[in-house]
Amino acid sequence: MQRNLLLVDDEENILRSLSRTLRRDNYTIFTATGGVKGLEILDKHKIGVIVSDQRMPGMIGAEFLSKARERYPETVRIMLSGYTELNSVTDAINQGAIYKFLTKPWEDDLLRANIQEAFEYYELRRENENLNYQLQDVNKRLEKRVEERTREAMLSMRSLQVAHDVLEQLPVIVLGVDADGVIVAANQEAHRLFDKEKHGLIGRRALDTLPEDAHLLFESNDQNNSESVELELNGCQFQLLSNQLGRGDVFRGHVIVSNPRVN
Repeated sequence: MQRNLLLVDDEENILRSLSRTLRRDNYTIFTATGGVKGLEILDKHKIGVIVSDQRMPGMIGAEFLSKARERYPETVRIMLSGYTELNSVTDAINQGAIYKFLTKPWEDDLLRANIQEAFEYYELRRENENLNYQLQDVNKRLEKRVEERTREAMLSMRSLQVAHDVLEQLPVIVLGVDADGVIVAANQEAHRLFDKEKHGLIGRRALDTLPEDAHLLFESNDQNNSESVELELNGCQFQLLSNQLGRGDVFRGHVIVSNPRVN
């Protein structure tokens, strides 16, 4: 990753000296002799770290770094100035405009180490910001997916309710029997004809509930075949049809429906 460094000082010899010291660290170095020029460079280039003098004509360093923070808060800003000027930059430090305050004359190794640390801090913050953006994007997509699944679930629930109501109102017998021979679904007509004692059909064994003539319906587990029997119930002749439930070799039970024929 390219590291762009901005040096701001009104003394050109200071800028040249700083550039010589820092060039060995492979930074792309931009220089400005004042705050106005420094802001122009910030507008044109993606700067990571700024090193600025405090005492400059026209715009002091604290004002420049404060404006840099307002426009480009992601930059890491370092003040490089004399001991006697510490009091004049206290507010800028307290407001977060300055990341570090280094003194003139500087020690080359200490200056290089601090700028290296500033770039590492800058890059870490950018990585965190990118991660946050990615997380926000993931969260938005998850929220959208949850909304879609919720709508799908609501539609499925309504469809199931409608299907249940339709089965309840059908004037034919509808029974669902699982692979263990237990009744797991029964509509209103099935209850009317087979649940004389009003104990409920769900959970009861089909062979214990249906007339003996209907037991033939459960003899085949062949999905490709259906069984049928004729019964007389309440003075009406019914044809019961049974089909296997399941896919492939998986047997899940039977669905039994009737075709009523009145004498």
